[in-house]
Amino acid sequence: MADTFAGKYTSDFFNQFTGIVKRMDSAFDSTRFLDLIYDDAWEQKHLKQRIRHISTTLRVTLPSSYREAISVLTQIAPQCRGVEYLFFPDFVEVYGLDEWTASIPALERFTPFSSSEFAVRPFIVQDPVKMMDQMLQWASHSDHHIRRLASEGCRPRLPWAMALDMFKADPSPIIPIVEQLKLDSSVYVQKSVANNLNDISKDHPDLIKQLARDWYGESLQTDWIVKHGCRGLLRIGDPDVLSLFGFEISPDVTVNRLSLDKESLAIGQTLNFSFSIRTNSSVSQRLRVEYAIDFVKANGTTSRKLFKITEHNFDKVERQYVRAHHFRDLTTRKHYPGRHRLSVIINGGELVATDFYVTATTGLN
Repeated sequence: MADTFAGKYTSDFFNQFTGIVKRMDSAFDSTRFLDLIYDDAWEQKHLKQRIRHISTTLRVTLPSSYREAISVLTQIAPQCRGVEYLFFPDFVEVYGLDEWTASIPALERFTPFSSSEFAVRPFIVQDPVKMMDQMLQWASHSDHHIRRLASEGCRPRLPWAMALDMFKADPSPIIPIVEQLKLDSSVYVQKSVANNLNDISKDHPDLIKQLARDWYGESLQTDWIVKHGCRGLLRIGDPDVLSLFGFEISPDVTVNRLSLDKESLAIGQTLNFSFSIRTNSSVSQRLRVEYAIDFVKANGTTSRKLFKITEHNFDKVERQYVRAHHFRDLTTRKHYPGRHRLSVIINGGELVATDFYVTATTGLN
């Protein structure tokens, strides 16, 4: 667990945190807090479970008044930076839904130091009109962290968060926010806007294609947002999106000599592979080259993940690509034994593929 975010919650972390709280609130009982944190289930808890457990522990160790407790947290927030402090906005999510006048400023305060993107979502569900009006106000804030929150918090499919089914069905309340942010100078904000568009495209591709046509050409920043926001449509070879960005809809291309350095590898090891690409046209073709791996999931089914290699104009010169894919378990992906598949994808179409096997871990890193 030391290699995961959950492993950040060490005894040194809690000793430092309780010291910060104690300096702000002399009545804070550090010993009781630590006793409650280290209950019998602590070692088995994953990241989000630990965040929620810390929030509930703070509720019984900070002042009993929610507003007084929030006052303590907002004052110490600048000293508490990083993903490990996500329990600050989580505290608001759990205990502040009926305290909007105290909670919304607290979420704004916390997001530059950790992130309130998860915590705003129950407020959106509770009162979509009121909260989306607040998000639109945040989209004009001087702090780019808070502008990012305006977009990230209302993504229909934000990873690790509750889905916003209402925006899967009708994303129209999101559009004024992304319109406000489409020329934002912050890369941090631009990435969020693009991710929001990509989320929407999964349920409303025509809406995003029209928005892409309307926005494309406004600025270099907006062009990047549009293209990254359309990446899901590019990956499936949507002809309208391919055409918008200058890619061949039906490229005349051949993939040769797809080769893996092993037919079987253990979790923790690396798969090396290579292939070459040759176009068959006398005219230069713009190609987007990716590889895909169909990963085995815990239930035995597979889920495809694509990885971009390159995109540019190809002539008739054959080009070779050599890549390595690591099968180490990550916070965001756990590997399972079974038959996997590696494919080469060009402009959304699978040209060649081969199978390989992943076995149980060898203990290697």
